[in-house]
Amino acid sequence: MDPHGAYTADRAAALAGVPLSTLHYWTRREYIVPSVSPVRVKLWSYADLLGLRTIAWLRATKTDDDGATIPRTTMPVVRHALRELDALDLDLWTDETIPNVAIDRSGHIVLEPERAPRTLDGQHLIDADEFDVLRPFDLGANAGPDLVKPRPRLRILPGKLAGAPHVHDTRVETQALAALRVRGLDTPKIGRLYPILEHEDIEDALDLERQLQPTLALAA
Repeated sequence: MDPHGAYTADRAAALAGVPLSTLHYWTRREYIVPSVSPVRVKLWSYADLLGLRTIAWLRATKTDDDGATIPRTTMPVVRHALRELDALDLDLWTDETIPNVAIDRSGHIVLEPERAPRTLDGQHLIDADEFDVLRPFDLGANAGPDLVKPRPRLRILPGKLAGAPHVHDTRVETQALAALRVRGLDTPKIGRLYPILEHEDIEDALDLERQLQPTLALAA
């Protein structure tokens, strides 16, 4: 299994905040191909989640601060952005070292856009107009959570639990807790099965899975 995440199409779409039908369309057009497994059961990586958000943002019609329309970014620029995303070193990402990652309109990766914006080659930027691909994402159709801290007590790390959302400082995946709720267990009963978890841990996990559920249900 890929150490940088392994998501089925429905969970990739739900976490990225992209409609499942759009994800399938982009795959057929080869705008983006699942990098973990492109055949049979397709599996998407954590970097693919960033790529899905990048395509969605760059290809969307936007407006500037003065209300003027900004046309869609061309596909050559989108492909350049995806190539730059592929160059990110996810092996270095830990709880303490995950950087902010943004894309500017010209298709360049911008690291640490809020503090000291710079390109992958270290060039510092003074004024960058960009989109932070890790923060909560919503273009109006689907809303994707923060891809680092989807809830205050949850984390997503590319190299831990195949990128699955989990309770911070544990190996308890949010999917596992949601499955227990589906089986009829309430929060206190789930807590007795996982005594290391606090009530708020469980509620955060269930809240995230509720956000993802509409897209997941489409694939059921």
